[in-house]
Amino acid sequence: MNVTIRKIGNSEGIIIPKETLDRLGLKTGDSLELQMENGGITLKPADEDLSRQLEAARYFMDKYKVALKKLAE
Repeated sequence: MNVTIRKIGNSEGIIIPKETLDRLGLKTGDSLELQMENGGITLKPADEDLSRQLEAARYFMDKYKVALKKLAE
């Protein structure tokens, strides 16, 4: 399937056909994960639970940096 990159405000974007969104169960406001692989772009639905868990882990590691460093010794 071919799509065209279009000007959207000060950025560029693509329009994903409704039938594709319906087939994937996606709707307006859903987050996608963009990955560059082998010279191409892959879009996948973002795992919101994983994103929240990683954010919590980063916060925890930053807050307890000294204690974690001591435990690692």
